[in-house]
Amino acid sequence: MNLESDTISIEEPGHQQMVRQQYTTTTDGSSLERPERQYVYNIGIYGWRKRCLYLFVLLLLIVLVVNFALTIWILKVMWFSPSGMGHLRVTSEGLRLEGESEFLYPLYAKEIRSRVDNSLHLHSSQNVTVNARNSEGQITGRLTVGPGLVETHGQQFQINSDKGKMLFSVDEKEVLVGTDKLVVTGPGGALFEHSVETPLVRADSSKQLRLESPTRSLSMDAPKGVYIKAQTGEIEAISRRDIKLQSSDGSVVLDAEKIFLPKLPQGTKTNSADSSQELYEICVCPDGKLYLSVAATKSTCREYSRDCQ
Repeated sequence: MNLESDTISIEEPGHQQMVRQQYTTTTDGSSLERPERQYVYNIGIYGWRKRCLYLFVLLLLIVLVVNFALTIWILKVMWFSPSGMGHLRVTSEGLRLEGESEFLYPLYAKEIRSRVDNSLHLHSSQNVTVNARNSEGQITGRLTVGPGLVETHGQQFQINSDKGKMLFSVDEKEVLVGTDKLVVTGPGGALFEHSVETPLVRADSSKQLRLESPTRSLSMDAPKGVYIKAQTGEIEAISRRDIKLQSSDGSVVLDAEKIFLPKLPQGTKTNSADSSQELYEICVCPDGKLYLSVAATKSTCREYSRDCQ
């Protein structure tokens, strides 16, 4: 058996020459052809490609470090913690926000309340609007607080006391005041364009009560009666035209110690005899007109009834 060897040299760029021997085994009486010379190809990335790869890996490493540093900085600036972010805490009841906060866009919440020992303040440079929506997303109620106007939209507006008693209610049909007393302190009083229904109209103890209709009539109606009373003062009725006291089923009673009719006209006598007597009697014409006649031992109404004709 004979061993034959061939020496193959491999040379790589930037490396020393490597020598590899290849052995061929033959036996006696056999002829083995000598293998042809084999070519060796370089395998790998070399030259400028290798430098570009190293540069790309270095850039990825730099980006990774910068992103990690930015993430740490954002977590520190925003005060991220396992319980929340900054003054915002996540609790079992919802979100808890401490301190002052500014919302640039609409805020949707089921309930907004302050701490037990603090009050809740809502500030805005323009207006504060609170909307209530139904299940379909339509607005059913709105409260807008603007620079010069407080406006509410809804089917009914109601104010209740801390005990649940209705104090004030407004809808399309009526306005209800549930307090025991409604006090109007303005110098111009209260102006009503339509009727007012109330069991009592009373002025303050130190002020006068005045009911006035500047251009139309004033009517007071009650099924059981209208009662007007002045405790310590007087009641005055002034009219440009007639003042009528009418009772359909009853009578008109003037109950007083003194009754004055200062401008009651004096009747004229049939003959033109004049009298300077200062004692008169009141006479009534068939049409209800009152006049004065000179008093005498007998009635003189017929003699002074010329104005009734």
